[in-house]
Amino acid sequence: MSYKPSQIEKKWQEIWSEQEAFEPKDNQDLPKKYILSMFPYPSGRLHMGHVRNYSISDAMARYYRKQGYNVLHPIGWDAFGMPAENAAIKYGKNPKEWTYSNIEYMRKEFDSLGLSFSKKREFATCDELYTKWEQEFIIKMFQEGLLYRELTTVNWCEDCHTVLANEQVEDGCCWRCDNPVELKEMPGYYIDILKYADELLEDLKLLEGHWPSQVLTMQKNWIGKSEGLEFKFNLSNKSKAKLDNKFDGFEVFTTRPDTIYGVTYCALAPEHPIVKALIKNELIDSDIASKITTMANMSERDRAKAQKEGYALGISVIHPLTKEEIPVWTANFVLASYGGGAVMSVPAHDERDFEFATKYNLPLKYVISGYKEGEAYIGDGELINSADFTGMPNQKAKKEIIKLFQEIGLGKGTTNYKLRNWGVSRQRYWGAPIPLVHCDGCGLVAENIENLPITLPNDVEITGEGNPLDNHPTWKKCKCPKCGKDATRESDTLDTFVQSSWYQFRYATNPSKWQEVGIDKDDVNYWLGVDQYIGGIEHAILHLLYARFFTKALRDLGFIENIKEPFENLLTQGMVLMDGAKMSKSKGNTVDPDELIAKYGADTARLFILFAAPPQKELEWNDSAVEGAFRFLKKLYDRKSKVTQNSMPTIEHSKLNKEEKLARAKVYEALQKSTTVYEKTFAFNTLIASCMEALNALDKQNNDLVWSEGMYIILHLLEPISPHICSELSQELFETKNLKDKIDVKNEVFIQDSITLGVAINGKKRAEIEVPSDASKDEILNVAKKQVTKWLEGKNIIKEIVVPNKLVNLVIK
Repeated sequence: MSYKPSQIEKKWQEIWSEQEAFEPKDNQDLPKKYILSMFPYPSGRLHMGHVRNYSISDAMARYYRKQGYNVLHPIGWDAFGMPAENAAIKYGKNPKEWTYSNIEYMRKEFDSLGLSFSKKREFATCDELYTKWEQEFIIKMFQEGLLYRELTTVNWCEDCHTVLANEQVEDGCCWRCDNPVELKEMPGYYIDILKYADELLEDLKLLEGHWPSQVLTMQKNWIGKSEGLEFKFNLSNKSKAKLDNKFDGFEVFTTRPDTIYGVTYCALAPEHPIVKALIKNELIDSDIASKITTMANMSERDRAKAQKEGYALGISVIHPLTKEEIPVWTANFVLASYGGGAVMSVPAHDERDFEFATKYNLPLKYVISGYKEGEAYIGDGELINSADFTGMPNQKAKKEIIKLFQEIGLGKGTTNYKLRNWGVSRQRYWGAPIPLVHCDGCGLVAENIENLPITLPNDVEITGEGNPLDNHPTWKKCKCPKCGKDATRESDTLDTFVQSSWYQFRYATNPSKWQEVGIDKDDVNYWLGVDQYIGGIEHAILHLLYARFFTKALRDLGFIENIKEPFENLLTQGMVLMDGAKMSKSKGNTVDPDELIAKYGADTARLFILFAAPPQKELEWNDSAVEGAFRFLKKLYDRKSKVTQNSMPTIEHSKLNKEEKLARAKVYEALQKSTTVYEKTFAFNTLIASCMEALNALDKQNNDLVWSEGMYIILHLLEPISPHICSELSQELFETKNLKDKIDVKNEVFIQDSITLGVAINGKKRAEIEVPSDASKDEILNVAKKQVTKWLEGKNIIKEIVVPNKLVNLVIK
């Protein structure tokens, strides 16, 4: 019978489903492995990035089950968000209907890949039960002051009618609809993540060696802790009068107090209140005012990419120490969210300030020795032109100048962070409702826990204009949980990053307890931390930072205990490319997993996706390589006829011929490599290549026992990668004993009668030689020289190098 993947795969998927083969055991005395891939958004169809992500985690999960571990390998759906509302507008479907329909289809696609997920622990974040427990966490955060509401400037997308995080603004446009974003003041809900900034930073040390260093650096930079001096620049009397005495100055923060005597200008963010006042009162030329307003509406990300731009404001401040008058500008590199939106600028000792000063012909004043005229000097040295601090090393001067400011009451030493508190409110329908109520008498009040979940109404009209919850005739009407009077329900919904910040704990909670608790402490203490987390590098900052924060916040709120970090090990897989570009429907360069599976089978898809490149690297799609993967599996299937033993045979290695010994060595080399691959490097491509080499070596000999042993081991090694064909052949040939028993490496197989060495002349390979495995160095050199005689004629050998078991290199002249 020839290899028919569709029949084999359907058979084994039904067997696994009937046996509930992939459900974790309730016995918490067993050693465990928690393998988790970032859950997908139910867009309607899987793409090859999904196939890669989940094939990686599935290979790990299947491997550890065979090692005797109790394995939790769950799947769910990150189901709230804007795309469902966009689909509702486009297709006239309710977002809920569209989402659950997509989930049903994609679940079948996952099944067709043979992925070993726990079915009992599957959930969607839009499930009302999930929302219920999430709302309880939010209420607890509100009661403890971790969640608060305030008026602030936000990125606003008029087309989506929602607030966007800075990271969701790309080149001044919304990441979803690609329309321009504007800055707008409005009330919103924030989670005080800054309260945990130091702990989030400190605990990155626990992840060193377990997370990619690139991700740790990105997180560290995002938190952006810096220590320095905070003080006030007072406006000159003339400037105060110009501003109608409504402002007397502004606060600045600097990490370089040692350069305080080198300040030659100050710069304000375009949205700073003083700048707004100047524009509002027409104290700035109208053309310049228009340009400043345009700058203010740019996102922080776009400003960072833009060329330095600024305008003189026609006002000045007084230097707190020298009493010099210093001009004030507005500049696009100053951010309202950091340091109060105002900076002191020292162009002689700061590259950014220097670039701006050079462009606008502003003066430089050097205050640290070692500088070169006309350049920004950012190194260390002794202070110059710095009053009583002249001659002091600048690093020491930092502390002394802070001390001076504190003693004379002009400022204080302080710590600042680039990290901003997490804005979690969204003005959209398809999200988890924020469980708070507005009461005229009581103010902002949390809903009673017994009334949860606060669910979404189904009878909404989604037009793309505004928040449908605001426009609903009855949904917002409620009673105040505190006084019982008429009140209004909050219509903002939660940022979808909230749902993905605690799902790892929900998976770990036994489904039998889901109705009673959101998170079970005992279950979480057993399963967490996640032993291996897998996902894209694009989630390196936000999702991972928020999940880390939630872990610490839920601990302090009493929902979990003894867990410092949620994800012990992190693998960031590369993208799937075609012709060097990321696969995208808009580019027309996608491959449909359904079509691939229909043509070749899931095992081929999985084998190719893990063979084409190491998981951490980008994968370039190659149709001929897919064909090659299919041919290998067909060859593996066809070789079942070579097997005569239904269990691991006993082989007397010393009596085997050269080809038989080499075949055994190749098989056991693959087995030896497998532990490192599955547990450390995840270089599945090297393991698959070793299995291919082993099968080729088996083909070059005819010993039935060696064939039986070889197939026994190869099927064992490849089962996590291509599980259907390996299960089929293992059942037919070995009653699946090879998938249950641990197989030990037999070192005897690596003892060969002879070894093959390459022979190189001046580093260039010229020949191969075969010598006895116990040959001396002199014997090896003698054979090598005879083999390359024609390259040695008329030459002098000046160096002889023998690399054991690999090569001989003769350096000639």
